Amino acid sequence: MASIDPAVASILDAHPTKGDSNEDELLDSLENDPTLDSFREHRIQQLHEEFARAKHLRNQEHGQYREIKDEKSLMDIVNTGAELCVVHFFKSDFHRCAIMDGHLEKLAPSHFDTRFLRINVENAPFLVTKLKVQVLPCIIAFRKSVSVDRIIGFEGLGYNEDTFSTKDLERRLVRSGGLVREKLTEGQGAGLHDMRHRPSQADDEDDDDWD
Repeated sequence: MASIDPAVASILDAHPTKGDSNEDELLDSLENDPTLDSFREHRIQQLHEEFARAKHLRNQEHGQYREIKDEKSLMDIVNTGAELCVVHFFKSDFHRCAIMDGHLEKLAPSHFDTRFLRINVENAPFLVTKLKVQVLPCIIAFRKSVSVDRIIGFEGLGYNEDTFSTKDLERRLVRSGGLVREKLTEGQGAGLHDMRHRPSQADDEDDDDWD
């Protein structure tokens, strides 16, 4: 995956490309942007290329958080369909899985280089056994079909295992190579969840062995 100019990256991250984005309007608005003063022609060309690449990837369902219903389809995407994938193994009645869903839904639109996927463990018996998925939620990040990170429960996120933000999750996935770079601002990635205040005692068992 080719690297891009830091000034171009900062502009793209400040103006996430969406399906209905008007590239010409954004470029017009950046005409007087001092970050483009030097190497202007090169950087504007790179902006054009990144917009085209983002549009192509979004047409292939990048930029959204999608549930996959069967494990063969998931394996096809991870092995041949996308260079970067973040997969959430979940169970629908686990409160912690719902919390993780919320964070991944926030990350997906900005990180269009990565496919964000979820699959119910009940629909993936082979993968659950092969990948030794025992505790939920379980996030596995893949790069070129090779696992580069595994998040078990909320382990390794935030100041402790029960309190973390979307930004914390983004940083973790960037460090492991599941995401290209940090894109969320502190405000966008606030989304703090504190599991010390849970709606019911039943949620205490959400990140135990699911089977």
